[in-house]
Amino acid sequence: MSSVELNPRPVRVSPLIKFGRWSFLSFGILYGLFHQNRLSKREVGIREIEAKQKVIRDAKLAEEKKIALEAEMKEMEQWMK
Repeated sequence: MSSVELNPRPVRVSPLIKFGRWSFLSFGILYGLFHQNRLSKREVGIREIEAKQKVIRDAKLAEEKKIALEAEMKEMEQWMK
């Protein structure tokens, strides 16, 4: 093993670099909040539309099931004769 001395004191970072880092961090957080808010509003609208469509789709499925059941009952009656 070689005895290499490591520099124990930290390197000073330029105030311009610190400002840039903090600026980008704060900009990223603000952008994330704005983007999340926008996507949340869009998702609420989509869910409302899907809820309306679900009611219509459920009614159609119930009607189709009723028609299929009636057709099956008629077919069974014919077999019983």
